[in-house]
Amino acid sequence: MSSPLLTATQLVKNFGGLTAVANVSVHFDQNELIGLIGPNGAGKTTLFNLLTGVTPVSSGTISLYTDHGVQTLNGKKPAQIAQAGLSRTFQNIRLFKALSVRDNVRIAMTNHYHESFYSCLLRTPHFYRTEAAMTAATQKLLALFDLTAVADQPAKNLPYGVQRRLEIVRALATKPKLLFLDEPAAGMNPEETADLTRLIRQIQQDFHITVVLIEHDMSLVMNVVERLYVLEHGALLAEGTPSEIQKNPAVIKAYLGDDA
Repeated sequence: MSSPLLTATQLVKNFGGLTAVANVSVHFDQNELIGLIGPNGAGKTTLFNLLTGVTPVSSGTISLYTDHGVQTLNGKKPAQIAQAGLSRTFQNIRLFKALSVRDNVRIAMTNHYHESFYSCLLRTPHFYRTEAAMTAATQKLLALFDLTAVADQPAKNLPYGVQRRLEIVRALATKPKLLFLDEPAAGMNPEETADLTRLIRQIQQDFHITVVLIEHDMSLVMNVVERLYVLEHGALLAEGTPSEIQKNPAVIKAYLGDDA
């Protein structure tokens, strides 16, 4: 049986008179690959935003299980949550477009490599050791995800699919325990989507982390995930394996309508 990694209990998010997330409880276990699906406006991205601190919860509890006990993430800022081991990508690619591929990844490395002001100013031996470690770790990630050849190119010059891959690599550079991917296949052609499917599998296998993805491409979702949550109108509609979800009458109705 898998060990728990993150649980969210009775999460609610209100925007004025609108309830975007309504009493949603989910759990993500260690080394799982989980999908989060639902019609447009179901609250999927809002749930990601709650779990990663981008948006504060109205009520409910988010708990991270660590070697030192259970840590409550409510009220923590995104940077603190990233330090705790949660990383994410966004629907709209958020790279430092003018910076090189290499520098985009190095910036994310600072989540775990720290230097004091005086160490940087005086160029102490510790500074050079840290710089060498960051350089080696960056090179390893670039090589692993076939980005070495474009390492010195500005991110804005990359093809769309490669920018998506870079965003995922940058998220991995923070050394997450749990990686949230928000519609990673959005705007991709079939060949790029097939490459992405292989990439997601590779990430879970090579890094031994939990991956949770929002995705509208059902063929991608059904091919890679082990378990699915389905949201509708901000509420949890169903949970189960891909085969269970595909046969669920409530899910079929939510996607296809009353005449399905």
